[in-house]
Amino acid sequence: MDKFRIEKMTLSSLDEVMVIEELAYGQHHWSRDSFAAEIDNQISDYNCAVAQNGQIAGYMGLWKIIDEGHVTNLAIHPDFRRKGAAKVLLLNALDECYREKIKYLTLEVRVSNLGAIKLYESFGFKSLGLRKKYYQNNNEDALIMWSENIFSENYKKRYEEIKEKIGNLILK
Repeated sequence: MDKFRIEKMTLSSLDEVMVIEELAYGQHHWSRDSFAAEIDNQISDYNCAVAQNGQIAGYMGLWKIIDEGHVTNLAIHPDFRRKGAAKVLLLNALDECYREKIKYLTLEVRVSNLGAIKLYESFGFKSLGLRKKYYQNNNEDALIMWSENIFSENYKKRYEEIKEKIGNLILK
C-alpha cells in the first residue's frame, strides 16, 4: 500500500509538478509561472503529496479567502491515481481550514470527471450549481461543489470518519 506525506510546494517541486500538470490536463494546463506566483501568493496554500519513494504523487492548491477555501486545482500522477494521494491532500486541506477557521470549501470539477466528483462527495461536497462552458479546451461545463460548514457537528463527524479511514495512508 502506498503512503504519502504532505510537503509545501516549492520552486524546486515545479519540474515534477509540471509533468503531472501536463499528464492531467494536456496542453491546456497552468504554466510554470502560474504555479511560481501561487507559491508566493499570500492567500494560497499549495501542497504536494510525496510518495514513500520520494516522487511527487500529486498536488493541490487552495485559496483561503476570509472564511472560504477554494480548491484551485488538484492533480495526481497517473501512477498514483486511486491510491489515496488525493484523499491525503484533501484531508490536509481540511486540517488547514480547521486551523485557520475557514468554514466552507468550494471547487469546480468537470461534469465528466465522475471519479473526482465521487471523491469530493465522499468528503461531503455537494453540487450547488453549474458553470456553463467553463473549461476552455472543450467548453465543458463545471459543477460548482461546496462543503457544508466544516465546524458543524455533522461535518466534524464526517471528518473524523475520513481521518480514521485514510489515516493509514499518511506517512508520519
